[in-house]
Amino acid sequence: MTSVGRVLRGVWDFVVGDDWLVALGVAVAIAATALVATSTVPAWWVLPVAVVGLLADSLRRAARGSRR
Repeated sequence: MTSVGRVLRGVWDFVVGDDWLVALGVAVAIAATALVATSTVPAWWVLPVAVVGLLADSLRRAARGSRR
C-alpha cells in the first residue's frame, strides 16, 4: 500500500471509526446547520440537538447489541 493510501485509510478510520451511522449523522447535522444559517433562524442549536440525538441512538444500539 502506498503512503497516500495509508494516509487516506487513516483519515477514514479516524472520521468514520466504528460507527458509520454516527459519521453520517454528523455530516447531515453540519449540512442542516448550514441550511438553517441561511435563514433568519439562529443556527447555534442544531448541532447540540443532533449530538444529543446521535449519542442517544448510538448508546441504544450498543445496549441492544450487548444483550444478545
